[in-house]
Amino acid sequence: MRALLSLAIGSFGIGMTEFVVMGLLPNIARDLAPTAWAASPDDAIAQAGWLVSLYALGVVVGAPTIAGSVARFPRHRVMIVLAAALTFFTLLTVIAPTFELVAASRFLAGLPHGAYFGIGALVAADALGPGNRAKGVAFVLTGLTIANVVGVPLGTLLGQQVGWRAAFAVVAGIFLLATVSIAFFVPAHPGMPGRRLRDELRVFRLAQVWFALGIGAIGFGGFFAMYSYIAPMITDVAGQPEWVVSLVLVLVGIGMTVGNVVGGTLADKDLRFWLRVGLIALALASVGLALAAGWIVSLAFFAFLVAFCGAALSPAIQTRLMDVAEDNQSIAAALNHSALNIGNSLGAFLGGLVIAAGLGLVAPAWVGAVLALAGLVVAIVSYCVEDRTGRHPAHRMPASEAARTAITGSIPTQG
Repeated sequence: MRALLSLAIGSFGIGMTEFVVMGLLPNIARDLAPTAWAASPDDAIAQAGWLVSLYALGVVVGAPTIAGSVARFPRHRVMIVLAAALTFFTLLTVIAPTFELVAASRFLAGLPHGAYFGIGALVAADALGPGNRAKGVAFVLTGLTIANVVGVPLGTLLGQQVGWRAAFAVVAGIFLLATVSIAFFVPAHPGMPGRRLRDELRVFRLAQVWFALGIGAIGFGGFFAMYSYIAPMITDVAGQPEWVVSLVLVLVGIGMTVGNVVGGTLADKDLRFWLRVGLIALALASVGLALAAGWIVSLAFFAFLVAFCGAALSPAIQTRLMDVAEDNQSIAAALNHSALNIGNSLGAFLGGLVIAAGLGLVAPAWVGAVLALAGLVVAIVSYCVEDRTGRHPAHRMPASEAARTAITGSIPTQG
């Protein structure tokens, strides 16, 4: 249990470092881009949104490459190195004096993210022994869940009151605690000596894998277009004080948690149907947010719905990707992480683009609706091609199981 708790501490830190920046964008923009802030706060916030995109790009690059490259090394040692890297790069964010250096540190901090979850899930799956593997993965995942419900709102409040760097200093301390705990409590865990990165990369030959990645990268971007700019929507559009941001983020975290579980259950019933319904629901929730953002109660309600719908899509996308990956399950799990973080980067980038274009702070919600519908188009095309060729996936992973692993990017084997 101490081993699982050690890994969960790290996943809690990852949840905070990825999402706390979104609630602190105005504070970061004011501090790191004072000239732009003085000229136009909206432009400064759009510039700060690059920090979200760069972290996500780090995950996209690091998840498959690191996970594939270190597969042959003992996993417990890899986890120590990954946790130490997260500590170091987060400290760079704390001390970096300029926007450019903070941006570089955010990209670097994203690199170990996907590999930590993927390899950590494999370690957790074996820690409890046969018959309890999924429980081990689920326990580690609770760190990320708690981070969204508790850590991110509290970190946002701390950053608003003390300074945004204080929030990241706390995150660095959490990663340091995780590093020490993993070193002491995670037992030796062998790697796969014969595994090489080039063997894993064969998954890219499969057309349906690209379609599945497109659904995640484009459709899930609809959620992040909203989430990346939720703070200025609350303070500038709804006219609320900064402390209200933390309360709304609690609702968003609850929406993500419940949506992930519900989405897995629904997708198990009919993956095709619920994947398409989920994308339509995400688009409608985004439109509702755009139309009702001026009143804090309706803003909070639709932000909850966007989070719920976005998280409900996650296990469905994970399941679809695993279904079409054939015997390349390991790299496909990591690629799921990459796809969702491309959505993170794309949503944040396009949201910042429309704000910088003078379309207002509500414009990212409209972007979210467009991205969700674009993801729906990719899903429809994917299934049409599959039906026309008659090449249906032989492997089908239960979506309820994917709900436990969609964020970790790894698949627990059954004992």
